[in-house]
This record gives sequence, C-alpha cells and structure tokens, in this order.
Amino acid sequence: MTITTKHSTRRQLQTANATAEQARARNNVLRERFPPRSAEARWPATAQSADEVLRRLTSPPFLPAANATRAGRRRGVAKLLRWLSSLPGETWQQRWKSSRAEEIPGADWTDLPLRFLRQSGPSPSYERVDLTSGLLMLVCGDVIRPDLAWILTRTHKHLAPVMAEVRDPEGFARLAQLSEAEPTSVRGEATIAATRIAMLLACKGGSIADITVGDCVELVDTLRRVHVRGGQRKVDFYLRLRALDVFPEDAPATIRAFGLAAGRLSIEELVDRYPIQCRPVRDLIVDYLRERQPSLDYTSLDAVSRTLAGLFWTRVEVLSPGIDSLRLPPALARAWKTDIATKKRTTIGPDGTAVEVASPRLNAKDELIRVRAFYLDIAHWAAEEPARWAPWVVPCPIGDEEISKAKDRKHRKARMDQRTRERLPLLPMLTETVDRRRRAAAELLAAAEHTRPGDLIPDTAGILRRAVAPKAAGHLTWAEEISTGRRRNLTYEETEAFWTFAAIEVLRLTGIRSEELLELTHHSITEYRLPSTGEVVPLLQVAPSKTDSERLLLVSPELADVLSTIIRRLRGGSAAISLVTSYDVHERVWNPPMPLLFQRDIGTEHRAFTPTALRKLLINALAATGLTDAGGEPLVFSPHDFRRIFVTDAIMNGLPPHIAQVICGHRSLDTTMGYKAIYPAETIEAHRAFIARRRATRPIDEYRTPTEEEWDAFLTHFEKRKVSIGTCARAFSSPCMHEHACVRCSLLRPDPAQRSRLEEILDNLIARIAEAEREGWLGEVEGLKVSLAGAEDKLAQLNRRSPHTVDLGMPSAAASARTAKASGEKS
Repeated sequence: MTITTKHSTRRQLQTANATAEQARARNNVLRERFPPRSAEARWPATAQSADEVLRRLTSPPFLPAANATRAGRRRGVAKLLRWLSSLPGETWQQRWKSSRAEEIPGADWTDLPLRFLRQSGPSPSYERVDLTSGLLMLVCGDVIRPDLAWILTRTHKHLAPVMAEVRDPEGFARLAQLSEAEPTSVRGEATIAATRIAMLLACKGGSIADITVGDCVELVDTLRRVHVRGGQRKVDFYLRLRALDVFPEDAPATIRAFGLAAGRLSIEELVDRYPIQCRPVRDLIVDYLRERQPSLDYTSLDAVSRTLAGLFWTRVEVLSPGIDSLRLPPALARAWKTDIATKKRTTIGPDGTAVEVASPRLNAKDELIRVRAFYLDIAHWAAEEPARWAPWVVPCPIGDEEISKAKDRKHRKARMDQRTRERLPLLPMLTETVDRRRRAAAELLAAAEHTRPGDLIPDTAGILRRAVAPKAAGHLTWAEEISTGRRRNLTYEETEAFWTFAAIEVLRLTGIRSEELLELTHHSITEYRLPSTGEVVPLLQVAPSKTDSERLLLVSPELADVLSTIIRRLRGGSAAISLVTSYDVHERVWNPPMPLLFQRDIGTEHRAFTPTALRKLLINALAATGLTDAGGEPLVFSPHDFRRIFVTDAIMNGLPPHIAQVICGHRSLDTTMGYKAIYPAETIEAHRAFIARRRATRPIDEYRTPTEEEWDAFLTHFEKRKVSIGTCARAFSSPCMHEHACVRCSLLRPDPAQRSRLEEILDNLIARIAEAEREGWLGEVEGLKVSLAGAEDKLAQLNRRSPHTVDLGMPSAAASARTAKASGEKS
C-alpha cells in the first residue's frame, strides 16, 4: 500500500484549492457587511445634452483663474463631447463605455478621439493636451465615471485639486485640516491619499461623505490587481477617511482586516479543507471538534483538525478506498503509521515532471497522540451519550508504547539545556552590542539631520555624506557611502536598532513569551503599595496568553529604565501613546485598539510589531555581533531562548523554583525546572560543599592517619601488595583512583629501604615545579605541588617509624691504643 506521486500531487492541489476557496468565503463574510457601491447605469449629469454639459463645465465653479487653462479645458470638453456624440448610447457614460477607451492603458486612449478629430478637420499641435484636460472636466463634473482599474493606470496630478474645487470643497477642506495636524515629513502621504479619495469620487460619484468601506476595499483590491506601487500609501487613505468619521462605528480599524488571510475558519471549513469521501466520518470529526472547541484555542483546534481530517482519515481513504468505519485492520493501521512517519512534498525534477521527496516527520508521535485521543474520547463519551457516540466505539489502533515520549523528552531537554548553556555566557556580549549599536545609530542619525545634502556627515571619518531622499520617502534621512555609492536609510537603521535593544532587554529582564511581549500596553505598567511601609512598588501586568491566566512581575530598576525609554519614544510630542489595532496570529482575530508598547510608524499608520518582525530584529542583531555557536555557525537566538535563560539564571542565583514558576506563569513546577539548564560545574561544586559539610559534622579522629600497629593489624588479614616504594593497602579487584601515582595515595605504606628513592623523587618534584613556574605552566604547577605534598608526607611517615638512635661517634686508632694500654695496666 503506497501513495503514488500522482495521487499525492492531486490531493495537495485539491487541499490548496479548497483552502483558498474557504479563505475567500471567510473573507466574504466581512465584505458582505461592507459592500461597495454598485455602478449606476444612469444619473442626471450623464443624461444632459451636449450644450447643457458644455455650459455647466464652463461656468463656476469649473472656471480656473488662468485664462490659458480655462481655454484649454473648454476646447477639450467640446472636442470630447463631439467625439462621444458620434458613438452609440443614450448617455455620455454609455457612449464612453462603447468607445472602448478603457481598454487602452495610460494616456494612449487619446489616439481614439484624435483619429476622429483629424478626419473631421485640421489638428492643432496642442490637441492631445486639450483632450486630457477635457476628460478631467468630464470626470470631475460627474459626466462620465471611468473604470477604477483604468484610472489607476494614469497620472492624476490635478485630479484632487480640481475635485476639491468643483465636487466637495468642504470634504477636502476637512481632509486638508487633518493633514496640517501631522508632521511636515508626511505631507507627501497626505497628497497621495487625497488623490486616492478623488479617484473614488471619480469612479463612484458623490462626495467624500458618500464613500463607503466597501469602496475602499474595492480600490485596494484593484490596486493589488493592477500592481500599482506605493506600499503604505495604498491603505493610508482609509485611515484618513476613518478619522473624518465617514465610516460607521463598527468599521474595521484598518483595511488590512479585509485581507484573505484574516479571520477564522468554522469547524466545517476546517474539516472540508481535505477531500474526505465518507460523509458519516466527516460528520463525526466535525461533531468531535465541536465538542472539544470550548476547551481549545483556535490554533490547537486547527492542529487537531489537520491531524484527524488530513493526516488520519484522508490518508486512510487513499490506502483503503471505500472504508466507512473507524475499525482499521492491522495491516491498514501499520500502513497508515508508516505513511505518516514521513513528510512528503512535491518538487519539479530535472526532466520537468513532478517528483515526491520524503523526509522524516519529527512530530509523528504528536499526531498519533491526537488520533489516540480521538478514539479514547469517543469511547469515554459513549458512556454518557450512547446514542450519539456508541456506534463509533472501536479498539484504538495506537498502543501506549507507540506514543511514549519519555526518551524524546530527555533528548529535547538535553538539546535545550545545551542551547541555554551556549547562549547564557554570551548574553552580556549581545546586550552590550545592541546597546552600543542603538547609541551609534541615534548619534549618526542626529548628525545627518543637521547636515546639508551633499555634505560629509561629521564623525564618520569621511566615509558618509548626506544624500537626497527619494521622492517616495522624503520624510526619511538618507546617507551615501562614498567608496561604494551604497545608499543607507539612516532613519530605518536607527528605528531597527532601538526596537532590537528594547525587545532584547524586556525579554531577558522579564522572561515573558514573545506573544506576551507584543501584547504589552501602556496600561500594563501599574503599581502596588506595600501595606507595611507604604512604599510604592512598580509592577508589570502580563495579559493572559498561553495559559489564559494573567500575572504580575516586579519591575526592576533596569527594566523600569527600558520601559520609560520606550514610552518617551512613543509619546514624542503628544501626551498619549497612539492606539493600535493588532492581529492575533494564533486566534485569527483583530484585537481592539490598545496603546501597545511595541508599535512602529509605517507612513502615517501606527502598526503593532508582528512575530515575524520580532524574529527579524533578533536575526539582524546577531548578525551584527558576529557570534557563532560551537560548530562555527552564526548563533541564533529565538525569543524563547531568553525565557529559558531567565529561568536558569534566576534559579542559579537563589530564586526558589516555585517563585520562578509563578513569575513564568507555568502550571507545573516540572515545566519550570525543565527550563533550567543544570551545569556540570554547578553539580561538582554542590557535591564538594556537601562533603565539606558532612566532614565538619563528623569526629576529626575518623580522618587521622592510621598508626603502625593499626596498619599491621589490618594487613595481617590480606596478602601484601608490593609497589616500587612500599606496600599498597588497596583492596584486591578494585581500581586505583590515583592511577598509580603512589606518592599521593593515603593507602601507600612506604618501605624504609626506599628512603633514598623517595628523596630522589622529592628533589625531582622540586626541580619540575621550578621549571613549570619559570615557563608559566600553572596547571602543571598545581598537580606537581599535590605530588610534592604526598612525597613529603611519606618521608614524614618514615621518620616517625624509624627507631630513636644516639650517635656515639667513631673511635680513632690512637684512642683504641690508649684504651687497650689502660686495660692491660689494670689487669
């Protein structure tokens, strides 16, 4: 039983298409609440006669101050009306559509009326310019409403100003007042936003107050479809209209909420992403997920649905077509387990055909656990609701031994501990580097802002000069490297350096999760007054995230300094932090506007940092440090590494583990201890301290050197083991802990006959120590001194064991003669 490449590819395509369709359907729910205005077939201005249109468009407010401009617009309107009158249609809009001018992008549409006019009479050289001016008048006068996609392919330098004069002076005046309150650096965005709004009036009619949320969504969709460049300026107009209270109160805070990736899938949509053939099993999985939904977050629910509907039943049906029962034959169960043990992806081979590449699935046991839980939950629920669940109760094809993760957890623990051990010593270097990088970027930006374009920037050793900012980014400060000509966005560099510093500092000082970091708000900083002393203690409130429980962290002076720096930066010249709407990538929902601490300006919009942006900050920071791991590869820090380092450092410095558990928000103390990396050096020092404490509580006589009589009484029970300088009292069949360095061993009983050898060893050790000290071999000196102390101790033992003798001296020959003579005389 194997899955062929053809079937696998077809299944992947079906799944991808189903996911895209459901994403569009999910997005349509929001779009149906805010539909765009439909195109009208007829309205009063487009049904007027040519004379009425010409009279209205050459009267106030359609009269510019310059006579040449006024004459050119009059000529253009008259020529376009003459051309359109030759086309079929009852209204000017119908005639415009029948001309098919919108099928020609850009300014080339003028070729159609020019051809007609040249056939009708002489053609002045300025006729093309007159036609573009005439079209501007017809559009602003609401005589014709061009297609949105077509109008985006043209330049519109005068569209917004003319619309402000003739269509909605009051609305554009309010829009101008809004832009005047913004910094001068973003005035360019205001101009582009006004042009986008004028386009909506040109294509939809009415005034600014008539624009709907759906109109804006349609414009953004069209911008994306025709690939119009502009980045943030594509959505900036929506924010300005929302600020003018044009939209209803329930309108999304950002137009990005209408993206195809936004929103949640229903349970039915989660399951229907996969082509399940057996309808009863599909309905069973839907009921099962609905039963578990209250206890799961959306991410977990999505993962369970992928496992049950995708990896489990869809693959079972491929292996056994037509199966309609959860009871899997042993052969089928084994084939399915073998199938999901690998991940399969389809690539294009050298010959252009689809090739399936397999790789081990690292989380295969997690998938088995979810399927086993599916079987066991149904069996458990059948006792309470037999009519609903009992028909599906069958033996589970997955045994306990197949999902055992004890060894996996140990391996994972070892990997994470090693990762923490590698990064903890490097954390001070990382923090110092990012702080230095932040200060240097701020100083460089300040110096560049006070330098005229083209001049060298001070304190850069003549390698940087102030560059003229691009037209699309005039509010940013740019520099150019003289040697390479590379342009650098100093404003972006300073912003990135600051938020890298802020993120690393908050992560390492609090140990919070990355999603908790991105959800910190100005309101998260609170205070607590101690009841005993009345002292005010600052606290940081961490919103519920993974465990759905909030917690309070004590703010250290270092953390307080970082938080105050962030708040001062966000406030700028205002008294409050901007409210930002963020998207929860885990729950797939848009959060209400909040004064988030980690937000940045993109154009005129304040956006929350995303997990992807946070990871990018860390990657760039580590690239700047040049740190490498044990294998020489660039070191990588994930946001969760700081959490593990925080726990390890806190417990090693005396914080009780149960307090660390509360600070980290763990449900189990085992989880907290799993984060702590145990160092071998720490274990060794703790063991040595334990031995020292135990020795201090025992009688000192237990550690004295045995007397000669005690050794002799002990050794009479054993055969003596002779060594080079004495007798070894080590038990037979036991290893030598000193590796036969006998002079260090307390079990050596030196032989008095080997005194000269011991003295020779002693002299040699003294000479070697002198040489090691002279050469700087400090490690060798320490070992030699231990051996020297052992040799001196052995000589001292020999001295204590030697019999006490009195030197009587050696008699001379004369003394002997006198002694003999004296003895003879006495006799």
